Order: sequence, then C-alpha cells, then structure tokens
Amino acid sequence: MSILKLENGQILHRLSDIQQELATLDIQINHYDLETTLTFPDLLVRDVFSQQDKQKILQSHHQDFELLQQQAGYFSYDLWVLHPGLPNLYALIATHSRYHTHQDAEAMCVLAGEGLFGFAQPRGDQLQLQVQPGDYIHIPAGVEHWFSLSASLHLKAWRYFTSADGWVPQYTSTGLEKFLKKKC
Repeated sequence: MSILKLENGQILHRLSDIQQELATLDIQINHYDLETTLTFPDLLVRDVFSQQDKQKILQSHHQDFELLQQQAGYFSYDLWVLHPGLPNLYALIATHSRYHTHQDAEAMCVLAGEGLFGFAQPRGDQLQLQVQPGDYIHIPAGVEHWFSLSASLHLKAWRYFTSADGWVPQYTSTGLEKFLKKKC
C-alpha cells in the first residue's frame, strides 16, 4: 500500500487521503490485491527472467491490458525488471531521479519491490510517494515528477505507454534540495 509524505512532514497512509492529495495534480492511484489475481507469484522472487518467463508474465496480463487500453488509451505495455545486478541500473536511476515531465502519460502497476515518486506542485510544495506491490499509478502528461528505487533497489512493474515513443524525459529546473532538507 502506498505512503505519501508531504513537504510539511505529514505522512498519509490511507488510500483515500493519498488519492485526494494527488488529485490536485490529476494523478490517479489505486491499489489492487495481486495475491488473488497473479498466476506467477513464484516468478516474482527472481531477479532475472528468461524470455519464456517474461512472455508468461506479459501474456497473463493481456486481457487486463485490453481493458486498460479501452479505459485509459494505452498503446502498449512492458515488464520493467530492476535489481542490483542490472548492468545499467545506476544509469537508469540517474535518468529518472531528476525532475522531469513527459509529453505522454506515465503509468505503472507495481508487481514486486518498491519505488519512489516525487511530485512538484504548482504552488511549490513537493510530495514523495512510495509505491509498493499492487499499487497502480497514472501520471498525466506534463506533470513534473521524478522516480527512483527504494533502498532495496528492486522493482518489477508493468509499464503502460500511450505512444510508441514511450516516456521521454524533458528535464526541468526544479531541484530536490528543498524537499530533502526537510527530511520527508
């Protein structure tokens, strides 16, 4: 279940409170019980997947994706697997952990591990959202944000794309210093 830290130090745990706070940015967040829907829990403990395992996971999600495609207009999806042994892990973290926007929506459903999103609100406040297994997030195009992994450096997620270009970051000048000094 996700956790939202506000710049003033307040921590929100209830999904309805988090949804209300993120609605000011048109960000959608939901939580799903993956234990009752996933047919491959044994695969999620692995860091590395064979192509066959990856295809099995992607195929198991195809019907659900078709519904999301109709509801949210997603073009395609993939499986994102991040772990400490990934050769380009730190380059990926560096790419995503600076404030940026996208011309397309950014959406994912966390299957295993944890991730952190930061958001800059128009009034200047910053928020930090921890996403965990079962959390689905949809960030509209143009919303200023960053993404990183939690200390475990593990994340498995379905990523959803609204165009063939995917998530191309357009970096902004917003810094994390103000938020990090408050130790939120």
